[in-house]
Amino acid sequence: MVYHHLYSRFAKVDEVNVGIIGAGNYGTAIVTQSPYTPRLNVVAVADISLDAARGAYEKAGFDMAKTSCAETAEEAQLHIAEGRSIYTDRPEIIGRIGAVQVVCESSGSPEASVKYALQAIKAGKHVAMVTKDCDVAVGPMLKRLAKDAGVIYTPVDGDQHGLLIQFYEWAKSVGLTVLSGGKATDGEFVFDEAAGTVTIKTDKKIHAPYVETIHVTGEERKWLAMIPEGQVKEYVARRKDILARLPQPGAYDLCEITVAANYTGMTPAVDTLVHAPLRITEIPIVYCETANGGLFERGDTIDLATCLRRPDESGLGGGVFLVVRCDNAYSNHILTTKGQIPNYDDTAAVIYRPYHLCGVETATSLLMAGLLGIDTGSDDYRPRYDLAKVAARDIKAGEVFGNDHNPMMKARIIPAVPVATGNPACAHLLTANRAKVDIPAGTLITYDMVEEPQGSKLWEIRRLQDRMFLS
Repeated sequence: MVYHHLYSRFAKVDEVNVGIIGAGNYGTAIVTQSPYTPRLNVVAVADISLDAARGAYEKAGFDMAKTSCAETAEEAQLHIAEGRSIYTDRPEIIGRIGAVQVVCESSGSPEASVKYALQAIKAGKHVAMVTKDCDVAVGPMLKRLAKDAGVIYTPVDGDQHGLLIQFYEWAKSVGLTVLSGGKATDGEFVFDEAAGTVTIKTDKKIHAPYVETIHVTGEERKWLAMIPEGQVKEYVARRKDILARLPQPGAYDLCEITVAANYTGMTPAVDTLVHAPLRITEIPIVYCETANGGLFERGDTIDLATCLRRPDESGLGGGVFLVVRCDNAYSNHILTTKGQIPNYDDTAAVIYRPYHLCGVETATSLLMAGLLGIDTGSDDYRPRYDLAKVAARDIKAGEVFGNDHNPMMKARIIPAVPVATGNPACAHLLTANRAKVDIPAGTLITYDMVEEPQGSKLWEIRRLQDRMFLS
C-alpha cells in the first residue's frame, strides 16, 4: 500500500477531524480504532441515544474528563477548541461544527441519513456514507451534489461493497478482464463429514424457519463434494435444495450488491442473485462464463457466495472476490499457474480478499477524503439498478414497512426506474412508511401501494436523481 506516501507528500492538511453520526456497532468501531490511527481525530460522536454516543468514547478508552456533552454546534466548537471531544444526542449539529472536516454518516436510517448528508455537503464537509439504505436509494445524486459543492462523497473501506468497488477498480487498472465479482455472505456453511452435518457459522441471530444445523444423508453428501467438471448447474441446484433450511442471504446483502453494481457497472445475473454455496476453489469453476463451464452468460456479472468448507479449512471471512482472466495467453498462463486458483480449463482464476474489517479499516476512506480530497469509490456512480421489495406475507393497509432486516418483505434487484405510479418502489423509500392498500404475499410492491410521507427529503432527492439520471 502507498497510503503513507500519499499522505506525507500530497496531504492538504496535517490531520483530519471526523464527526460520527450513529454509534452502533460500525460507528463505534471507527471511534475505538481512532486512537491508533495516525492523522485521524474523532472529535464528535452523535447518536439519538446519548448513552451510546458517550459509550463509544468509553469503549475506545478515551479520558472521559476530556470529553463533553454538547447540545449545539457552537457549544461543540468551543469544547473542541479547548481540546475536548464531544458527544451529543443531536445528530443534526454534527455537520454545522466548524472543526469537523468529514462527516461519517452511519445512522442506519435512510430518511435521517439523507438529511445529515445534505446538511454536511451544504456546509462544505466531506461525507463518508456508511448507511447503505441511503446510498442505494439516492447515492448517485448525493455524489453529484457533493461534486458540485467541491466536496467528497465516498463509500467506505470496511463495508463489503466499498471493498468490492476498489477491488474491481484495481483489477481493471492492471488490465484484467473481470468475469464476475461479488461478496461473501457473513455466515459460512461448515460441513462436518464425520458427523454428517452442515452448520452455519454466524454472529447473527437465527430466526425460524431457518435452523443452525442440518443433517445430510449419504446421498446428499455426494452433492457437497467438489463440483466435477461439466456438472456446475446440477451441483449448484442440488446444494441449494439441501442447504435451504440454513439461513439465507438477507435484503441487506442484496442492498450492498446493488450499490456495488451501480458503482462498477457489473450486472446481476438474476434479480435474486444465484447465491451458490461454494468452496473457494469452486468459485472460478461456477462463476465464470458458460463457454468455459460456468453459470454466467456474460462477463462483468455480480453475485453472492456463501463459503462451504470443512471445520479445519479457512473461509472467505466475509470478504470479496473476483473471477478474472488475462486476454493475452502468456499472461493468463502466469495468472493461472503461479498460485492462484483456476477453473478446470485454466481460462480464469479467482482472486479474493478474505476479510472485511468494518469500522476498523474505514479510516482509509476518511483520510483519503479529508487529507487528499479523493473518494474511494469510482467516478461513474449511476442509478443502474434499484433494490425493490416483494411481500413475503400478506401486508395489511396501514402496516408500517420494515427495513432490510424485517422478514415481512424479500428483496429483488431490478433495473432502476423513476418514482411513478405502477413502477416498483425503491426499497428504502418504503422503510418506516405505511402500506396504502392490502398487499398479498408474493406481490412486487409499487409506488401506488405506499403512502408517501409529507416533507420527505429522501423522496425529494430521489425525484431529483430520477430527473438527473433517468429522464
